[in-house]
Amino acid sequence: KMVYPIGKRIVFPILKFWIKKVNGINNIPRDKAFIMAANHASYMDHFGMGYVVVPFLNKKLHFLAKKEHFDNIFKKAWHTYAGAIPLDREKGGKEALRQAIKLLKQGKIIAIHPEGTRSLTGKLQKAKTGVARLAVVARVPVVPVGLIGMFEILPKGKYMPKFKRAIINIGKPMYFEKYYNKKINKKILNEVTTRIMKEIAKLCRQKYNFR
Repeated sequence: KMVYPIGKRIVFPILKFWIKKVNGINNIPRDKAFIMAANHASYMDHFGMGYVVVPFLNKKLHFLAKKEHFDNIFKKAWHTYAGAIPLDREKGGKEALRQAIKLLKQGKIIAIHPEGTRSLTGKLQKAKTGVARLAVVARVPVVPVGLIGMFEILPKGKYMPKFKRAIINIGKPMYFEKYYNKKINKKILNEVTTRIMKEIAKLCRQKYNFR
């Protein structure tokens, strides 16, 4: 059964005009749940991640998306179709993380932008620790992704993409087994988050200057 038939037949072929190159496609696990974690500077980021994973695995990507993206009937319909999970930032996103962990334990794929919101400059921002909590609690690998050039195509506040081309770099899966049987605390969450973000930084040719 084809997932996202509209995406595969219409959206992804159009995206080829903006995606110059995808490196590291074989780093994506074929037979297990995982978290795909990428930098975030554009609405194009979601499409870029889907463009890589959906044709390769024929599986849905379940994005964590702030609940404001569900605030009208059109947005709600799109995000429901895309398998997005609404995240209420005012309540700390606990319900969204619970749903994401449940999906990971069912073998699904979760896509997340650890920074939580789009960068206004294209530069990496300080990440939140939700990605670390997901990885350690669900006991799944994190596949780091560096998106290069998406900001130049469609920065925040713009609605028409420019005809520039992006590169998607996919890193090797990161495993965090040494934390699985430990009591999760702030130190562990910060350590795991920083490791993931430093890998994303390498892949998008930036530096991550936060701890």
